[in-house]
Amino acid sequence: MGSPPRRSIWTAGRGRLALGPRTLAVVAIVLLALAWGGRELYLRLTHIYEYDARVTADIVTISSRADGWVVDVPVREGMRVEAGQVVARIDDRVAKLRSDALKAQIEGVRAERTRLRAERRLSLNQSEALARTRTSAVQAREKALAALKSDLDLAKLELERNRALFSSRVINERQLQVAQALVDKLESQILQLRAEHEQAQNSLEEAKVEQDKLGVIDAQIAALDHQVANLAAQMHQQNVDVEDRTIKSPIPAVIDRTFVLPGEYVQAGQRILLLHNPAEVWVEANIKETQIGRLKLGQKVAISVDAYPDDRFVGRVARIGSATTARFALLPTPNPSGNFTKITQRLPVKIDLIEMPKPLTPGMMVEVEIDVR
Repeated sequence: MGSPPRRSIWTAGRGRLALGPRTLAVVAIVLLALAWGGRELYLRLTHIYEYDARVTADIVTISSRADGWVVDVPVREGMRVEAGQVVARIDDRVAKLRSDALKAQIEGVRAERTRLRAERRLSLNQSEALARTRTSAVQAREKALAALKSDLDLAKLELERNRALFSSRVINERQLQVAQALVDKLESQILQLRAEHEQAQNSLEEAKVEQDKLGVIDAQIAALDHQVANLAAQMHQQNVDVEDRTIKSPIPAVIDRTFVLPGEYVQAGQRILLLHNPAEVWVEANIKETQIGRLKLGQKVAISVDAYPDDRFVGRVARIGSATTARFALLPTPNPSGNFTKITQRLPVKIDLIEMPKPLTPGMMVEVEIDVR
């Protein structure tokens, strides 16, 4: 007779199914799938994912500001430069010669202006001295004329008295004639002094006219001042042209690409190189319009960079686009036939990096996970 069968330790009692290893494995897989699915569902409700995002920066195009031969390009692609560092030089010899020529013209005009100012001072001193001398002559003749008039008045009184005495036969005719001659002589001297006084006044007016010539010299000096200002403006413009031939970096940057080599001839406006500031990069993600309503400025973003899968990058939403990417397409998409297929549009979202353990290069592919809770 055989012994009774043993009860399996995996049975819990009558009517219960036995739980073997395979069953437990299936249960465990189902539980893990439910947990993963629940977590994935939770993340989908609280996060926005975008896998087609890129690192972006302001790429500055450095162009030639003047025509000429490139004599030096001291930078290479990938090289870091500081703000104000020389990145290219264009031949500036002719421009410097023009600037020197303008400077020489300015010096010549200034010398002529200095000569005219000295001539004006000399003319002013001469005219003032001449005016003082002729004014003194006029005053002297006025005083002499006043003295002769007094003598004439006295002589006329003496003549009248002699006439009265002659009528009374007190004096003879000769004394009367002497008194009359004295009056005539004084009148003649007065007439002569008046003529000399008028001549002295005319000479004084001529001296004042000489002072009017100073106005002509002042006008010449003013014209030279304007000429100096015009030449100085031309020289400053030429100096700007000289400075433009030494091209400097406007920002601390990394050289992305160079397009010319020393010895090449460039035209004004021709691009020479591209550069960007490595400290001012951000991520641009094109988010679906159906998800854009959940975005807000300042939301935290986890960034996964394909080039650095083991590093953690963190950012924040800085700007939400005001127009879809389709509005900036080079080729429009009209619909003249009337057939319409609705396509979900995307809006560009700018994400600033607040934690960047390694430098990023514009164009790198990244994945973003925006926390919208």
